[in-house]
Amino acid sequence: MYEIAVLTIQLTKITVLILCMLPVIFHAYSATKSSMLNHKFTISKIIRKIPNILEKLTSTQQNKLPKQRLKTAIDHLENKSLERILMAINDLEQIALAHPQYHWVVMEVMTSFVRNNAPYSPQGEVSSGQAVKTRADIQAAVTVIGRRDINKDPKNEQLDLSHTDMQGINLNGANLKQINLYQVNLSGANLSGANLEGAVLSAANLSGANLSLVNLSGAILSAANLSGANLSGANLHRANLYLARLHGAILNETVFNETNLREAQFSG
Repeated sequence: MYEIAVLTIQLTKITVLILCMLPVIFHAYSATKSSMLNHKFTISKIIRKIPNILEKLTSTQQNKLPKQRLKTAIDHLENKSLERILMAINDLEQIALAHPQYHWVVMEVMTSFVRNNAPYSPQGEVSSGQAVKTRADIQAAVTVIGRRDINKDPKNEQLDLSHTDMQGINLNGANLKQINLYQVNLSGANLSGANLEGAVLSAANLSGANLSLVNLSGAILSAANLSGANLSGANLHRANLYLARLHGAILNETVFNETNLREAQFSG
């Protein structure tokens, strides 16, 4: 009986001890649970921020990358390998498309490249239909200029392709609005459907060029040579053709609304 009584007392003490420990255990559990929830919340916040962090890192890398690519591409324009030059021109165009802040820089690099590598030299008139081969690198550079987004051009700035030789070049549908083309050689060139609104073409050689459906409204063509050029359906609204030569030019449905034709030569 004594042993049973002792065992009963011990069990009672254990029970009381457990009951006393329950609040402590519950509090510890609650604290641990709260900590885990807070920890999960913190992890969740970090996970949600990862795209932003990656975006910032990518943005930083991209800001550095185009500068390096730009410099490398410009350096490659001086290469003697035509393949390297064409690759550089393509890379420069991609930089201009992907990074608008470099758009105008790239276009000025292109015009500078053409001026340096295709300087103007007086040439004889090219008959309509006569094939003239243009250097591949010059064609590529001017093509990039002709398909640029003109909305990214800065105000009151003008691309300069003056005093260049681009005879026989293909610029079908090109956007050459307000570009300086003073005294260029575009004889035999294909400019069909191109936009040359407000362009400066004074003293330019456009003999035998295809200018069908071209927009030359407001363009300056004083003393330009348009002999044998195809101007079918061309828009010459308010263009200045003072002293221009149009011997043998095709003028079917050409718009001469308010055009300055003072002393322009149509025959002789």
